[in-house]
Amino acid sequence: MSNTSKVKIRSTGPLRWFGQLVAWLVIIGVVAVIAAAVVVPRIAGATPYSILTGSMQPKYPPGTLVVVKPIDTEDIAIGKVVTYQLKSGKPTVVTHRVVGMIQSPDGTLRFRTQGDANDAPDRELVRPVQVKGALWYDVPYLGYVNKYITGKERRLTMVVVVSGLLLYAAYMFTGSLRDRLRKPRKHSSADAS
Repeated sequence: MSNTSKVKIRSTGPLRWFGQLVAWLVIIGVVAVIAAAVVVPRIAGATPYSILTGSMQPKYPPGTLVVVKPIDTEDIAIGKVVTYQLKSGKPTVVTHRVVGMIQSPDGTLRFRTQGDANDAPDRELVRPVQVKGALWYDVPYLGYVNKYITGKERRLTMVVVVSGLLLYAAYMFTGSLRDRLRKPRKHSSADAS
């Protein structure tokens, strides 16, 4: 006669499954945001900036994070969105579209820029030395976070988020390991006789 043992089947209910799905979606979302705002620009030598005004609406409304990659001034063409310093050497920048290119009498190239939502071009021409780069990609709403979390706060936020993700991963790993150790072992047919 064979001895049959009752195996306790542990079911994972829909609530637990839904909780794990939400947790993974949050993790993937946080990783995607960190990648878009910090990792990818840093690796590519690009710089993230926040759109603060409505001059580039509707495509780039306030709160949009624009990632700007350095560009040779020879590669700038009409229609290209560029970020440039208002005054050479100063930190204040503007992101506008190039609407014209002008060769000055001394032979240097100047760019005429205009915000997409503005009725007229910008008053001042932009010199090549002022151009920080051209738009590479943008992420809606992430500019608000970029605006308020800067410098030390950004590093602290990154440490907290990464630590939280690592703790969650460790929790999931130990929970899985604990469940495997608790599983009853199946007896072979040789043991049953």
